[in-house]
This record gives sequence, C-alpha cells and structure tokens, in this order.
Amino acid sequence: MSSDIAIRCEGLSKRYRIGEQERYKALRDVIADTVAAPFRRLRSAFAKGNGNADAASSLSPSSLPFALGPSPLGPSNPQSEIRNRQSNCIWALDDVSFEIKHGDVVGIIGRNGAGKSTLLKILSRITKPTKGHAEIHGRVGSLLEVGTGFHPELTGRENIYLNGAILGMRKGEIDRKFDEIVAFAEVEKFIDTPVKRYSSGMHVRLAFAVAAHMETEILLVDEVLAVGDAEFQKKCLGKIGDVARRGRTVLFVSHDMSAIRLLCACAIRLGSGRIVGQGPAKEQVEDYLKVAKNITAIKRREPLRLGSNLQLNNFEVTPNATISGAPLQFMMELESAVPMRINELAVLIHDSLGRRISILDLRSADGCLRTNGTGSLIFEVDVASFPMVEGEYYLTLWVDSDDVTAEFRDLLSLTVIDDAERRELVTYPPHARGSVELDYRVRV
Repeated sequence: MSSDIAIRCEGLSKRYRIGEQERYKALRDVIADTVAAPFRRLRSAFAKGNGNADAASSLSPSSLPFALGPSPLGPSNPQSEIRNRQSNCIWALDDVSFEIKHGDVVGIIGRNGAGKSTLLKILSRITKPTKGHAEIHGRVGSLLEVGTGFHPELTGRENIYLNGAILGMRKGEIDRKFDEIVAFAEVEKFIDTPVKRYSSGMHVRLAFAVAAHMETEILLVDEVLAVGDAEFQKKCLGKIGDVARRGRTVLFVSHDMSAIRLLCACAIRLGSGRIVGQGPAKEQVEDYLKVAKNITAIKRREPLRLGSNLQLNNFEVTPNATISGAPLQFMMELESAVPMRINELAVLIHDSLGRRISILDLRSADGCLRTNGTGSLIFEVDVASFPMVEGEYYLTLWVDSDDVTAEFRDLLSLTVIDDAERRELVTYPPHARGSVELDYRVRV
C-alpha cells in the first residue's frame, strides 16, 4: 500500500434494522467482554468436544446476515425469521470504496439520508460496518456531534480537560492549547461557570474550539456549521481552512455548497448509500445541484397544489435563456377553490449554490391579496434588467395564506448567458466576477 494514503475504504456497507436502536459499547462493556472472553472460548471448546460443532456452526452469526436471538414466541423457522428481518432492514451504506491521500481536503455531499454521517461514524469508530473495512493511517479528530462528552455540572474549564481527554488529547497538549481554546470560544468570563448555565451558542462554541484545536493528522467534520450564528460559522470555516493549509487531511460533510467549494479540492457525492460521483469539488457540487433541481422540476408537468384550496397553475419566465442585463418577464397563475386571504406572496431567486440573490414581492398596495374562489389570479412582473453573471438561477415561491404557509423551492430554472459581442475586452470567467454584472464604462 502507498505510504501517502490517509484513508482507504473497501466495500464499506452498513445495515440498520428499522425500529431497532444500535447499542454502543461503554467502557464497562469492554471490560466485561475482556473478562468473559476466556470463559467463552472454554465453553466453545467444550461444545465442540461434545460433537456439537456442526450444529453450532450452522447457526453461527458469521454464517448468517446477522445474529439470531431467541424468539419471545418460542421456536420458529430460522430461515423465515431471516427473511422477515431482512425486509425491515435498510442499507445506510452500500459497497462504498475510495482512497484519500494525506493532505487532501475532501467534501462529502448528498441529500439527507444519503449515508454521509454514517460514513463518518464508521471512520470515527463509533459504529462498526456490516461489511467491508476501512483503513485509517494517522491520528483522527472528529467533529461529529459537537458537545458530546460535556458534563452539565462541570465548569467550562473542567469540560475542556474532560472533552479533550475523550477526544484523545494529553493533559500537556490541553495545557498548551487552553488559552487558545478559550479565546476562540469567547467564553473567558464564564470559563469557571457550570456549562448547564451556558446558552446553546456558548456550549457549541466551546465544544467546537476543543475539537478544532486537536493536533491530529486527520480531521472528520460533520455539519458543524449548521449551528451557531453567522459570525461563528465564518470563524469555524476559517479554522477548518487553517487546518487544511497546514497539510492535514480533512473529510468535510456539509449541505453548504459554498463552503464545500471554498474549502475542498475534491468531493465525493453519495446517493442512497452509494457513491454516485467523485472528482473536483466544483463539478460534483454542480452535478449534485442539477440532480436536486431535476427532482422538483419533474413536478411542473401539472398544476402544483400549494394548500388544501390553493394551487399554482402556471409559472414561467421569458425569455429563458436571457442575456445578462437584459429585461425579462415573470408570469404566474394562482387558483383557489374558496375565497381566501393571501398575506404574503413572493418569488425568491437563488443562485446555483442556494444563495438568495433577490426577492420579488407580489403583494398589493394594502399588503395582502384576496381571491374570490371563482377565478384565477394572474401576475405579470416586468423586470427592467436582470444584471446577473451568466449561470443557472432558480425560482422559489413563498406563500402565506389562509390554508398554507410554506416555501416551494426551485420551481423553475433560469439560464443567464453573456453577451460577448458588447465587450471590448475578453472578460474574466464567471466564477471570478461575483454575482452581479454591473453596467459601467471606463475612461482613461
């Protein structure tokens, strides 16, 4: 095996039984298993000596898809029980194989339930794979469920040492990093206060600070940026970026596609427990977003029911594709089965990374709309200029009415193209130009 490989997974699979909670081993379980191991070996040898080897091996856990336990209803057909249990199982991971080299920063992306968190739990040795194996070469630090291991009755100072020890840090290492951890978490005034008095934000900041300051070769990060305020998230991104620049291996799970593109050189895309894409982060993010959009685009073949009495009959933009900076028009038709009040109605425009670009407020002057239950409401919106850099944009509808309050994401895609003929110079590529295409002239 090459010495520059940090993580290697081969045929990694994990099966869960629906309705069953996986039991994780505590320290007492490990000690009990160690003490009981000699007696189990003695009992096994005794059973073989009595001629029961064939019977025992026929029902051994290794020869079946999973170990069978005694039925509370008495004796049953083992093969029938296997079939019944298999029908209640799902594969969170299914034959996942990849290699990551030392110093690589790799994003793991995919929809909810794709297997991202399960993969990191296996790599962190929190759970065991059902099949396959993973090799990890280097000390691992995990940022999975931030705050795991914190004791509410202990102070922030005591929890830093406790949590650091759980994560594998030595006391001397924690001593050296202590002031830096406290400063990063911004809890200096409350460091000797029990963490049960902390706000949720303070708790998260301290937990992240401890884990992020571990001196590890490999860092596993699972959606920690989904918590905390915007300033803290920016700080977290900066810290993860620092870790990556120091040549450490980072495996980063996030639904924030901007963060994936910013931090990661390459990405692995999961779908239904399998790898469906692998390569440069920019390409994988674009492919992931296209798949996500296509799922909702299929629904546009027929009227979309928004609520029990309200439906969207038509929603379009013309022209599509449109030239950057040119005018365009939105048209939308709503129909309600009964008279109702619509308190808020807006079209939200997002870019390909899910960032909101603009909003079109469709309310009337008095702040609301009313339907009579017999006809349709048709909206025509003239936009004088759509000055966006070329690319794909997506339209979302926000509705707050008598029978529904919801956001309907990505109902329509809008393609913006560049008018190269109006330029005197060859321009920078789209990703370097930001979002807005300003109309300007240069005088020298």
